Amino acid sequence: MSLSVRRAGPDDLDLLAPLFERYRFFYTRREDAQASRAFIGERLQRGDSALWLARLDGRDGAGFVQLYPTFSSVRAARVWVLNDLYVEADARRRGVARALLDAAAGFARADGAVRLELETDHDNRQAQALYDEAGWQRYDGTQRYHLPLSSV
Repeated sequence: MSLSVRRAGPDDLDLLAPLFERYRFFYTRREDAQASRAFIGERLQRGDSALWLARLDGRDGAGFVQLYPTFSSVRAARVWVLNDLYVEADARRRGVARALLDAAAGFARADGAVRLELETDHDNRQAQALYDEAGWQRYDGTQRYHLPLSSV
């Protein structure tokens, strides 16, 4: 088995757009390839997120991870939010997700970030097991909130 991860750039739009659409479909169950392509294309062009692509057994696009930058005011430091992690069905359970997590952590460390954050569904046991095994720590004693600002 051959597995590698590389940073994605604007030239990877044709590879990333369908992956991103399948990722979004997994969560929303609504297809909108045009919105997926426009959104991920904008991220790549603006450079306002950091993306990595996995290559498995000579095939590009086995999965991707996307990080967004933010800051901790209390720590006066950079924080990265791991917002999206997706592995193609035929590439799962082959180390792809872990390789993408490791690439994200390496990038954040090199960038001087004080932490990576992520959120997953309370019933996504498979993802939780992956994060636990990879050394991620759960927030104890906190409650996350969000304020919806639109219906989209």
